[in-house]
Amino acid sequence: MQIYWTPIQRVVQEAPDTYTFQLELPDGFTWDEGAHTHFALEGFNKEDKPNRSLIRHMSISTLPREGAIGITTRIKRECSEFKSILRDMEIGEQVAIFKTHSNVPLKREGKNVYLLSAGVGLATFRPIVLEYLENGEGVSHLHSLNVDTSANYLFNDVFTSSNSFTAEFVANRVDYYTAVETLATDRDGLFYLVGSDDFLHQTIDVLRRSGIMPEQIVLDKHDFQLEDFLR
Repeated sequence: MQIYWTPIQRVVQEAPDTYTFQLELPDGFTWDEGAHTHFALEGFNKEDKPNRSLIRHMSISTLPREGAIGITTRIKRECSEFKSILRDMEIGEQVAIFKTHSNVPLKREGKNVYLLSAGVGLATFRPIVLEYLENGEGVSHLHSLNVDTSANYLFNDVFTSSNSFTAEFVANRVDYYTAVETLATDRDGLFYLVGSDDFLHQTIDVLRRSGIMPEQIVLDKHDFQLEDFLR
């Protein structure tokens, strides 16, 4: 397993309590849209066993052509040890990334694609939207639906509706599930889901009751985890 140690180049506040940590791009490091990575802080591998309190599974919110690895996360006043350390880190301090993989690359099957997310889960979809806007071949239309009870919607520079892409934001779960039911009237669409396990289970339940089949649902999960959600 290769571990890349790389410095923080910049920290961007996307919204209250939400930040993107932009990391220097190491030589030879690349990834596909929708990728996630293991993101770790100094000291995580000093003992015989990894210190899991210093490791988080994070989505990469940028594309390689942007020249930085973007990690977007919420850090509230009361937070975990991991996020407390991360919040206090300075520009130039190093973090580790490893085990990078994408479970949700953009499928180009001539269908409409719907991106369903909650809160900062939108970070997973940002590079997918950018990839689509650069090359929309094989995708009839791309639609993003994000629910965020804070109403501080992220990445407004990217998630802006156009002729080939629509971005929809709602501030509560009731409006979200109503919108999902409407989108699910497209019986041939592909539905990408990112969020907490509870969010995934509830959204899948709405989709399945609306006639959407498991093979139309794409989750940011490893293959061995899919049965727990799509059975």
